[in-house]
Amino acid sequence: MTAINESVAQRLTRHLREGTTDMGEQLRVPVSHFVSPEHAARERKVLMRRPLIIGRGSEIPKKGNFITREVLGIPLIVVRKADGGVASYLNICKHRGGRVENAESGSKRFFTCNYHGWSYSCETGRLRGVPYDEFYTYVDREEYSLNTVQTTEWQGFLFVNFGDAEQPIEDWMGPEVKAQLEDMGVADSVIYMHKSFTLDINWKLVLDGAIDVLHPKFLHPNGVGKLIETNTSVWREYGHHGQSFSPRTKLSKIVEAGEEPEAAWKLIGSNLFLYPNSSVIPTPDHVEFWTVWPDPENPGRSTTEIRFLVRPDVLDERMEARINKSWEILKQAAMEEDWPMEETIQKNSEAWPYGSYLYGRNEQPCQHLHRRLAADMAEFQV
Repeated sequence: MTAINESVAQRLTRHLREGTTDMGEQLRVPVSHFVSPEHAARERKVLMRRPLIIGRGSEIPKKGNFITREVLGIPLIVVRKADGGVASYLNICKHRGGRVENAESGSKRFFTCNYHGWSYSCETGRLRGVPYDEFYTYVDREEYSLNTVQTTEWQGFLFVNFGDAEQPIEDWMGPEVKAQLEDMGVADSVIYMHKSFTLDINWKLVLDGAIDVLHPKFLHPNGVGKLIETNTSVWREYGHHGQSFSPRTKLSKIVEAGEEPEAAWKLIGSNLFLYPNSSVIPTPDHVEFWTVWPDPENPGRSTTEIRFLVRPDVLDERMEARINKSWEILKQAAMEEDWPMEETIQKNSEAWPYGSYLYGRNEQPCQHLHRRLAADMAEFQV
C-alpha cells in the first residue's frame, strides 16, 4: 500500500484507541436539492462541464470494437481506433437524427443509420455513404460527419467531456488519486461483473449512502455492520475528489489486543470518490466501481452502475467464489437495506420539500459532493 494509506492506518489506529474520528464543519443541504427539477437541471449543467467516466477500456479491447452509452440523455458510440486510441461520437445521424447504431456493443468498420442508409466510418466518424446522393444539391462529407466528443482512456477508465476545457485527465484527477488507483491495480483490471439498477432515488442520495460512515451498525446490523466500524473514519480531500477510510472489525480486534496493525486493504475499508458521480472501492480480491447517473428528466430517479473489477492474471476459482460471496453481501445490503431507506428519504422529501437535512461534523465524506456541486454552480454561474 502507498505511504498515504500507511499514515491513514496510523490515524485510524489512534481513532480506535481514543474513540475519535475525523471531523470538519457541519453542513445543511436544502431538501429541495433532492426534488427540485430546476436544481436538478443546474446539476446536470455542472456534470456536462466535468469529465465523466462512462466505462472501461477493456470493454473495447480491439480495433473496431465499440460500445454504446446514453450519458445524461445523450446517446454516444465509443470506439477503439486502429492506433489503439479511443474516440466517441454522438449516436445521431446528421441526416435526419436517427440512431446510427442500436447494438450495445460489437465490432464494425462503419455504422449505418437504418432510416435512410447513411453510413459513417468507425475510425473517424466521417460520413462515408449517402444513398441517392445525386438527388441532393450537395452533401459536404466533413460537415455531415458525426459530432465528436472528447474522450480519454486513463487508468483503464473511459472519460468523456462535453465541456470546452481540454484539461488533461491526469491533471484533473491529481497525483493522490493516481497513487491510489495504481495501488489498487485498476489499470490492468477487467470487468468481472456488471449490474445496472434504475431506482426511484435522487442520485446524490445513492452516493451519500455508499460513502456514509455513520449507518453500518444501524442499517446493516447482521451484515456489513459486522464487518466495518461505525463512526470511525479518516477523510482525505484530493481537490474535487476525496477518499474515506474506515477500519474493518479485524483492525479493531488487533488494536484492542494492543498490537500494531499493518496497512492493508484486508483491514481498512475505503471509498475513493471521483467527482462528480463515481466511486472506487477496493477489497482484498477485487475493486468495486460505482457510477450513479441522474435521470435526465426526473430528479427523483437515477441509474446506478456497479462493476466488479479484477486482475485477470490472479483470478482463479477460489477468488471467483470469494468475489461472488462479496456480491451477495453487497446485493443484500443495497437492495434490502440501503436503497429501501433511500427510497423512503426520497418519498419523504417529495412529500415535504421544505427545510434542510443536517450533515454533521463527522460526516465529511457525505458533505464533499454537496460542497463541490455548490462551488461548481457558483463557478459556472448555473
